[in-house]
Amino acid sequence: MSKPKVFVTRMLPEKGLDLISTIADAEVWQDELSPPHDILRQKVRGLDGLVCLLTDQIDAELMDLAGEQLRVISQMAVGFDNIDISAATKRGIPVGNTPGVLTETTADFAFALMMAAGRRIVEGERYVKAGKWKTWGPTLLMGHDIHHATLGIIGFGRIGRALARRAQGFGMRILFYDDQVTEIIGRELGAEKSVLDDLLSESDFVSLHVPLTGETRHLIGERELQIMKNTAVLINTSRGPVVDPEALFNALSGGEISYAGLDVTDPEPIPENHPLLSLQNCLIVPHIASSSVATRNKMARMAAENLEAGLKGERLPYCANVGVYQDG
Repeated sequence: MSKPKVFVTRMLPEKGLDLISTIADAEVWQDELSPPHDILRQKVRGLDGLVCLLTDQIDAELMDLAGEQLRVISQMAVGFDNIDISAATKRGIPVGNTPGVLTETTADFAFALMMAAGRRIVEGERYVKAGKWKTWGPTLLMGHDIHHATLGIIGFGRIGRALARRAQGFGMRILFYDDQVTEIIGRELGAEKSVLDDLLSESDFVSLHVPLTGETRHLIGERELQIMKNTAVLINTSRGPVVDPEALFNALSGGEISYAGLDVTDPEPIPENHPLLSLQNCLIVPHIASSSVATRNKMARMAAENLEAGLKGERLPYCANVGVYQDG
């Protein structure tokens, strides 16, 4: 009996690929970049299962090209804004994602990015490598303290709360903005619920942890950046378009805020000639907040387990569109 046919849009960590190879006849895209959409359109034809990443656009047309036998779409990511969820549900295709597993790792990275930006660590490393370090200087590369500073967390879900736990250890005052979270939950983590404008005006560090929706696109724009302290540091490990990049460039170059640390950008990847890359006070890394060996292997394994369940006609253990099942 032949194995189900599967296409994997990128090389995954071995914990996932090992399982996929045992359950399916899998073709794995070998290039570092995602397959171009026209190639993906060819590869999906006749598939039983598709394993994809955030960089792959999975729309209704692609699902139809795959054919009615397509049983599951499994994404190795928490988010799934690149997939037309309503189209998948309409066609009876369960969509898997990998929630929860990257919470602590991403919170670690957000805090690391906050410290690196606040204390100008990357600038210091460049300064040394450029041969500029001649002596100890009393005003050399002065940054901003993290301990006892005010941290504003926008989006107080799993990752936002994990960040708050880390901030407690530094004696930070913690504010959060999230309409879906009560004051009581915040108090359990030593955090005060705030309205957005107050959070922005009072925080020394602002960290973004919201999903990308119509409401959160350019949530941080010209108006919001002007409200922030001119000594403030903005951290984004959520989605690039949550921040208006033109407004951020103007705010950083004009001294409206002090620094930004970005794990995500708009567009992504950011072009090498983008204005933000010309700024010394903007630290940008290539979407690596969840990139630890343990976490990426867990994510790959979860994606493989979703694929396996879908191919067997079983309920996905981690399903982004539970409405595809009759019992919800």
